[in-house]
Amino acid sequence: MHLKTILHNLATKFEVASFLYDDPSQFLHYYSNIKDTECAAFIAAMLSFGNRKQFIPKISQILHIADVKSGSISKWLENEDYLSFEYDITQEKQCSQKKFYRFYSYEDMVILFSELNFLLKKYGSFGQAIKHRYEKAEKLNNEISIQFQNSSLNYEPHLSEIISQSFPKSRIVAKGKNSACKRTNMFLRWMVRQNSPVDLGIWTWYSPKNLIIPLDTHVLQQAKKLNLLPQSATVCFKTAILLTEKLSYYFPDDPVKGDFALFGLGVSE
Repeated sequence: MHLKTILHNLATKFEVASFLYDDPSQFLHYYSNIKDTECAAFIAAMLSFGNRKQFIPKISQILHIADVKSGSISKWLENEDYLSFEYDITQEKQCSQKKFYRFYSYEDMVILFSELNFLLKKYGSFGQAIKHRYEKAEKLNNEISIQFQNSSLNYEPHLSEIISQSFPKSRIVAKGKNSACKRTNMFLRWMVRQNSPVDLGIWTWYSPKNLIIPLDTHVLQQAKKLNLLPQSATVCFKTAILLTEKLSYYFPDDPVKGDFALFGLGVSE
């Protein structure tokens, strides 16, 4: 069977509504309001690593507290109700250095919430904040292109980099040129891909052609088995770009659809 057929069959089989049941993408459908959805999805994506049985309850816990205290996650962030986050959970004072999940403390979580608060207050929504910053970077890139034709200065940052730059203080949001930015790219998949029973596609101003595969060790292993990547490849941004380029051959308009295929390959085995 041709590899294209295998990948398309796997993607079709696993990109279904039931995929949501034990996946963090379930939180995309927690709210009907886009403003809340963006915030909930981003928080969920940033905590989506390790054991699903551990991080999914942690995400649920945050959203439950926000809903009970403020009515929704965006109001909880905008009203700065998150400042009592650690106390709301532990009923203990001064526990900010204690770990909330894995190596991230309650203080780390509050820093993430505070930077979301800043973006919401300045731009009205998280989506508008990233759109504004992306368009600003795109305009700057065009100006550089005109001024310095064929120059190495001509560089348009990817949307994942725009998000990284928007959270300068948060340890939870991946940064650095070597990071594969798996969780950020997964969040972008959720926001950008349309006509999917899983992904929402509410950021219609960005093309799914420009998305990058959410790369982790599991995706890397499956990609190597299909010879989509060399055996020497490691989890980094360069490898994520390379794999995305390979997948664009099989899914020209939607390369990240291959994420479902590689996930399905692991499950099928």
